[in-house]
Amino acid sequence: MKLKRLTMLALAAALPLSALADTYQIDREGQHAFINFRIQHLGFSWLHGRFNDFSGSFEFDPEKPEAAKVEVEIDPASVDSNHAERDKHLRDEDFLFVSKHPEARFVSTVSALDSLGNGTLTGDLTLRGVTKPVVLQVVGIGAGPDPWGGYRRGFEATTTFALKDFGIEKELGPASKNVELTISVEGIRQ
Repeated sequence: MKLKRLTMLALAAALPLSALADTYQIDREGQHAFINFRIQHLGFSWLHGRFNDFSGSFEFDPEKPEAAKVEVEIDPASVDSNHAERDKHLRDEDFLFVSKHPEARFVSTVSALDSLGNGTLTGDLTLRGVTKPVVLQVVGIGAGPDPWGGYRRGFEATTTFALKDFGIEKELGPASKNVELTISVEGIRQ
């Protein structure tokens, strides 16, 4: 039994480290990550906003981009559209209903990224207590050493979805049925 354990440890030690995907923590502390949205306002202009509180991590190996994984947790009560009364309305049952659904989340399920991190990432978006699959269009921004001795990697991902898919039935006009979501992250390798 001891020999078997030693053999397994020796094999594990012999595996190249590049076979394991790097794990990155999203850099919220340095404010190098953003979750923004926009939706048309009555068809006359764009209303822009963001979520101020979120966290998450991702795994990415340029040699195995198809194995990439992402998980992001969002506090929907942190919605910020630069207008306090509108934000209060966005938090109520007409929209995000944060008193009943205090958490939103994206968890990837399928990666179709290339070695630079460009492509699509399919996953489950949970918003307002409803979970639906969405496809993110992903662009790899870059990767490399930072000035503090760490290593960073960044991505930007966008998707568009219908409000009604997540139980938001409030009528905002025909041009305001879909929301565009952008997740822009810089991760620090752990």
